[in-house]
Amino acid sequence: MKKNIFITVLLFIVTVAFSQKSQRLAYIDMDYILDNIPEYIEAQNALNAKVEKWKNKLDKEARKIEVLKTDLSNEKAILTKELIEEREEDIQVKQEALRRLESLYFGPRGDMFNLRKQLIQPVQDQVYNAVQDIASKKKYDFVFDKSSDLVMLYSNKKHDISDLIVKLIRIDQKQQNKKEKIEAKKELLANKNISEKQKQREALKQKKIKEREERIKKIEEQRKARLKAQADKRKLLMEKKEALRKAKEKEKAEEKKNQEENK
Repeated sequence: MKKNIFITVLLFIVTVAFSQKSQRLAYIDMDYILDNIPEYIEAQNALNAKVEKWKNKLDKEARKIEVLKTDLSNEKAILTKELIEEREEDIQVKQEALRRLESLYFGPRGDMFNLRKQLIQPVQDQVYNAVQDIASKKKYDFVFDKSSDLVMLYSNKKHDISDLIVKLIRIDQKQQNKKEKIEAKKELLANKNISEKQKQREALKQKKIKEREERIKKIEEQRKARLKAQADKRKLLMEKKEALRKAKEKEKAEEKKNQEENK
């Protein structure tokens, strides 16, 4: 019904257009345009990969539920009423969770809708902006989309501005890429300057760390030397004491021996 109404309105517009020589018409082939925009193809591939991943997850969960149903059907004869009700409730909970997950992925405002908006919308906006730009410059009164539900019984190629749209988008992309490269170069230079300063700070930091380690090493060597000197001194003192003790013992032994001989 809506399609018929649209066609009727279109025929009316075309009739009015031909009755007024100043009116200009053009059309585009949206499918052709999008197929010639690499960013759109990449976005569509990314979206398709994500959708496939979601579908596989849903299928996996659905197969698990089917296994539970089959197991319950095969084991019903040996299960009590309570166990049957418990497993049926478990299956029902899992089915409800699966429906919620499916709605989360593919619902009206689900992940697919949001991801499509994030990936595809910017490219489509580029196309619409290019159409408006060219239509304004070429002074077209109407621009139709050949690949939509619109039924075009005849179209003259000279009114097809699809290539102009693609060309304009590519020019905009080149300008944007050039701008991004300039910004990236500026950022790289800025980072390089920062990097040089960071290197200088790091070198100074490492130098200070090395000097500190050397000071600590020197202090430690001096400490060990003092400890060794003290140990050597104590050892020498102990040796002297031991020699003196032995000398006294020897003297006493000789004195005792002399006393015994005198008796």
